[in-house]
Amino acid sequence: MSNAAVSKDKGSALKKAKGFKKSKPGTYLSIGTTAFGAISVIKQAKKARGEHDTLQLVDAVVSAAAIVTGVALLVRELRRMNSDDVLAD
Repeated sequence: MSNAAVSKDKGSALKKAKGFKKSKPGTYLSIGTTAFGAISVIKQAKKARGEHDTLQLVDAVVSAAAIVTGVALLVRELRRMNSDDVLAD
């Protein structure tokens, strides 16, 4: 296989990946993985509270806010996809 053919294959795979990311299943997957990050933030917050570590607790709160914001943005994108769907009418 030539370098041009390998490069073209990588380009098409990248396009497919980007297309999946902008699809409904891709958005649902993104919401799930983003929300899954909440588990580690909860553990971090519990540990920080147990150790009375204010700085680590602030870090957990900021991380939680980022997760909430990320999920809200993904839900908004999902709603936009649904409103653009001609079959939804």
